[in-house]
Amino acid sequence: MKAVKLYKFDDIRIEEIPLPEPGEREALVKVKACGICSGDVMPWYIEKKAPLVLGHEISGKIVKIGKSIKKEISLKEGDRIAVHHHAPCMKCFYCKRGDYVQCDTWRKTKIIPGGLAEYIILPEVNLKNDTLKLPLKVSFEDGALIEPTACVVKSLKRANVKKGDTLLVIGLGVMGQLHIMLARAFGAKRVIGADMVAFRLEKALQAGADYVIDVSKENISEKLKEITEGLMPQVVIVGPGKTDVISESLKLVSRGGTILIFTPTPPEERLTISVNDIYFNDITITTSYSSGPDDMKEALKFIEKGIVNSDLLITHRFPLEKVKEAYEITAKARDSLKCLILLDS
Repeated sequence: MKAVKLYKFDDIRIEEIPLPEPGEREALVKVKACGICSGDVMPWYIEKKAPLVLGHEISGKIVKIGKSIKKEISLKEGDRIAVHHHAPCMKCFYCKRGDYVQCDTWRKTKIIPGGLAEYIILPEVNLKNDTLKLPLKVSFEDGALIEPTACVVKSLKRANVKKGDTLLVIGLGVMGQLHIMLARAFGAKRVIGADMVAFRLEKALQAGADYVIDVSKENISEKLKEITEGLMPQVVIVGPGKTDVISESLKLVSRGGTILIFTPTPPEERLTISVNDIYFNDITITTSYSSGPDDMKEALKFIEKGIVNSDLLITHRFPLEKVKEAYEITAKARDSLKCLILLDS
């Protein structure tokens, strides 16, 4: 079968590898759609994992389920599914408090060999704890959006959004657009987007933003003061994994507000902040990494209800053979949002 393997950021190859055979407690899945994640185009992040088969935003169809696990799960051969590439044990200290991404099992688990392959193996823990059957009205393309949507669901849970809040999203790639789409479901009354790409600013308005700020032309601080009558946003979602943007966000949040860091920085980078300022202004700085099974289920509901608009988010579709082009477009971060690889054969 064909699979996409990354050796270096600029060295992505389509290779022939053996078709995997599921074990007694595994399942074989035919991949139908797989999204290109923005994390996969951060060289410092992805190259440390190389060589690897790329892809983790997956939907597909179950082809074969191992004999000894069949009776223990509700999933059947032929089911259309979406899957999270990591799955928690549901039993440990972290799982019991809902911190699924801190679970040791979650961090060790993975799909085999990776989502950008014609077929994948789902291990037992993924099958049992974080694989969702797709409703009939949810397409494979929609299904590939469940994992990224789940990451935003978790983010908005952790962002301390209160009813009536003004929420600012800095960075309007696909994850920023998802924050725009879902913000009101978590209590925000007014939603503002900020970016420097005209295409993405326009998409944010279509996604439901009340205002957008072109940071290449406008002073973001002054514009926010004008929009909020001096109060500033109560929640600031920082999309770019850049310390200068995170530092700037401290000047953009209201007293008593929350800054959520959505993307990591390279490990050697350090953030310098005034503890005095965040202390006396009661500023909360928090993070959100990936998502758990609860977030995946909520994400599916948002997609099924149409609150997540896949037609707006999916801007490019490619066959597996054109995966390099999909990665190049995603890495440029300009006139695109979500690039999908479709495997229809």
